[in-house]
Amino acid sequence: MKNHVKRLREERGLTQKELGEKVGVSRQAINAIEMGKFDPSIWLAYDLAHYFGISIEALFLFKEEDRK
Repeated sequence: MKNHVKRLREERGLTQKELGEKVGVSRQAINAIEMGKFDPSIWLAYDLAHYFGISIEALFLFKEEDRK
């Protein structure tokens, strides 16, 4: 799923590791989300959106064809 995680993380000057620590996941998980290789759980999506101060819908770009 496409998202704005990388852009928002970089705007705040955070590394993937630092963002992962803030939301309780590994650097590898953040990398996989940014690359669109991993769709986060609803709780992780909420934590990321909450950290960035935006809605889940603003952070993640939902498209019907992305449904599995």
